[in-house]
Amino acid sequence: MHATNRRDFFKASILGTAAATLAANEVSAASPPKRNGHSHMKLSLAGYSFNRFLPKSWTSETIKDAEMTYDDFFHFCAEHNFDGCEPTAYYFPKEVTNDYLMHVKQLSFRLGLDISGTAIGNDFCLPEGEKRDAQLKMCRDWIDRAATMGAPVIRIFAGKVPKGDNEQAAIERCVAGINECLEYAATKGVFLALENHGGITSTPAQMMRIIDAVKDSPWFGVNLDGGNFRTDDPYRDLAVIAPYAVNAQVKVQVTRDGKKEHADLGRVVKILKDADYRGYVVLEYEEREPHKEIPMYAKKLRDLIHG
Repeated sequence: MHATNRRDFFKASILGTAAATLAANEVSAASPPKRNGHSHMKLSLAGYSFNRFLPKSWTSETIKDAEMTYDDFFHFCAEHNFDGCEPTAYYFPKEVTNDYLMHVKQLSFRLGLDISGTAIGNDFCLPEGEKRDAQLKMCRDWIDRAATMGAPVIRIFAGKVPKGDNEQAAIERCVAGINECLEYAATKGVFLALENHGGITSTPAQMMRIIDAVKDSPWFGVNLDGGNFRTDDPYRDLAVIAPYAVNAQVKVQVTRDGKKEHADLGRVVKILKDADYRGYVVLEYEEREPHKEIPMYAKKLRDLIHG
């Protein structure tokens, strides 16, 4: 089914009131990116795949104890012929200097790797105050860093409803945070991609409530995470947000109604192809033995995206 037709179908059958709101506010609501009708995908690897091995912040002690550095990660990506790499923000030095960003840029380029994007663990649901201001500043800082490294997109989170608050208020604050950061991102040429990452983005209806309220900007889209909808039919739900994807990541496990199962990677790739998705598919491996297992999944994904 063509992406536009599918979008209309899911609006009518799943999104209900949220979809009606989008139709009524088509001028101001975020729109799916315009594509050329032909899907094209490249393969990247997320730094989070080595979460157990990379230091969380680079103090001298964590460097000493960590089994890998980001340089090791870049070399791993090149050794296994990934087209790109995604250096997640969590594993950068505690103090991110321009010199270090230049090192990342030159090393990845010399290894023949694109920096497909980066990711931050923000929470835009927080109420007004110092903590919220810090989250907005972190996003702006990483927009600057992404632009310096040449990373075209940042995966952002929405957050969760604070204790004692309600979802509608949290969504409104989230939208305000996205809109504020989006204005800055546009000046730096960096996309913000909202990820379906639990909290107030646990379902496609919640995602659409946010998307519908975000201002229409060519610098906004969705990061489709193939493993993060934990509903009765995660594949059905991924198809709802796929037309909005400007970045996509896949996991090798999905959770259906609280039970883990092996992901149908072919089905996830088909959802992206049906949406005419063009861009990176980022493998985010969260299981054990990444050094051993990632090459196998990389081959499988290559076959699927080029098949």
